[in-house]
Amino acid sequence: MYKTINLSRGTTSYYDIPKDDVSPVLVWLHAFPQDRTMWESQRTHFATTHRVIVPDLPGFGDSTPVEGWTIDMAADIVAELLDTLKITEPVVLGGLSMGGYTALAFARRHPGKLKALILADTKAEPDDATAKAGREKTIALAKEKGAAGVIEAMLPKIVGETTRAKYPDVVGGVIAIAEKQSTEGVIGGLKALRDRPDATPGLGKIAVPTLVIVGEEDLATPITNSERLAKEIPGAKLIVLPAVGHLSNMEDAMAFNSAVGLFLGT
Repeated sequence: MYKTINLSRGTTSYYDIPKDDVSPVLVWLHAFPQDRTMWESQRTHFATTHRVIVPDLPGFGDSTPVEGWTIDMAADIVAELLDTLKITEPVVLGGLSMGGYTALAFARRHPGKLKALILADTKAEPDDATAKAGREKTIALAKEKGAAGVIEAMLPKIVGETTRAKYPDVVGGVIAIAEKQSTEGVIGGLKALRDRPDATPGLGKIAVPTLVIVGEEDLATPITNSERLAKEIPGAKLIVLPAVGHLSNMEDAMAFNSAVGLFLGT
């Protein structure tokens, strides 16, 4: 069910599929420049076993933009959403790319709320000088051409070569979601990505079961980043999905859901 809720930093839009009051809670956090709808397959697939909550991060989907929001602030918004929904049991939290950065911040800032962690096509390291310069160029592009210009430039990097060659419907879905985003939301997201903290020092303190997933063809966060995550997080498991790029949950939903299902024991 689609809902909106007023939190301390504005309105957050989200999906909430309550199976029943005792079901474990599974939360998915979306990538840039997508929104909650990128998780459609996971939202429906895991609704048979979990209460599935899928929020829009600030400025994306129907969530209101928050001036100067940060990845840490996004993690706090997710925590506030759970508190407002009166969810007291620790949750399984999954995030892809920008959502993964937010999930890592959540693990650091709200460890008591975490039951398990799923990190897909993401990394712990912050932007270096080259990456920051790239964000600035993309901000300028967003100001000139909006979200449509940004996704056109990003597409070869965030959708795998196999998907682009064989699955135009998936590519079209990625583009359609991105083009719906506001210029303000896209620029706010780029700034949050550019300024995100280094999550590496906290990896060794993550004390919950962790699954790391990465697409074999991911150019945005290559396999080496995921290998480092799995090595530094105690007991973490790494799964590489073949013939899949950065948006692995959309590019091969069946393989992604299978990997997550095995991890969750469903």
